Amino acid sequence: MQYKILIVDDDREMLKMLKSFFEIKKYSIFTAEDGMEAMKMLAVDPDIILLDVNMPQLDGMEVCRRIRDKVACPILFLTARVDEQDRVNGLLSGGDDYILKPFSLKELDARITAHLKREERHKTKSEYRFQGELLIDYTAKTVQINGNDLELTKLEYGIIEFLSMNPGLVFDKERIYEKVCGYDGEGDSRVVTELIRRIRKKMSLQTEKEYIETVWGMGYKWTK
Repeated sequence: MQYKILIVDDDREMLKMLKSFFEIKKYSIFTAEDGMEAMKMLAVDPDIILLDVNMPQLDGMEVCRRIRDKVACPILFLTARVDEQDRVNGLLSGGDDYILKPFSLKELDARITAHLKREERHKTKSEYRFQGELLIDYTAKTVQINGNDLELTKLEYGIIEFLSMNPGLVFDKERIYEKVCGYDGEGDSRVVTELIRRIRKKMSLQTEKEYIETVWGMGYKWTK
C-alpha cells in the first residue's frame, strides 16, 4: 500500500525538500502552500497531514480546527514555535503530534511511520466493550452512553480507549500523553488534564457515573 501524505507549508523550498525525501521513501505526496488550498486538497483523502502552523491568512491551527471533523487521519504540526502553550493549543485544536523546526528528516519519518502503524492497528481491531450503560466500539472509534453518541475529538477518544483497555491500572499524565500521542509527553501534562476535564463534562450530560477516576498524586485510572 502506498500511503498518501499531504504537506502544507508556505515555504516552497521546504515543500520541495519534503516532497523529494518522502517520494524516495515511496509515499505518494500532495502539497499545498496555504490553508485554503490545503482544505481543497482533502479530496485526495490523505493518510496523514503535515501542517505548518505559521501561514498567512489561515494558519495551521485554524485549518486543523476546520478539518478535524472531516478527516480521521493523523495531523502533525510543523512549527518554529517553542512555547508550551502553543503545543497545548495545537493538540487541543485536533492535532496528533507536534514537531519543531528545524527538525531531523529521520525523526519526522519515524513519527510518520509510528502514526501510520497506529492507524493500521486501530483499523484491524474488531472489539466492543460494554460496561453497564456504556458501549465503546474500538473499530468505529465511538463511545455511547445509554445509546447516545458522545461527540469526542480524536485525542479524547484516544484517552478513553487507552484507559478503558487497561481498567484498574493507574497511569500518570505523561504516560497517558505518550500512549495517546505517540511520543514523549514530558511537560505536556496540561493537555491530559484539559482533555479529561472535557471527557468528564461530556459524559456527565449522559450519566452520573464516573468512568475516569483521579488517583491523587499518581494519575488516572478507568474504573472497573
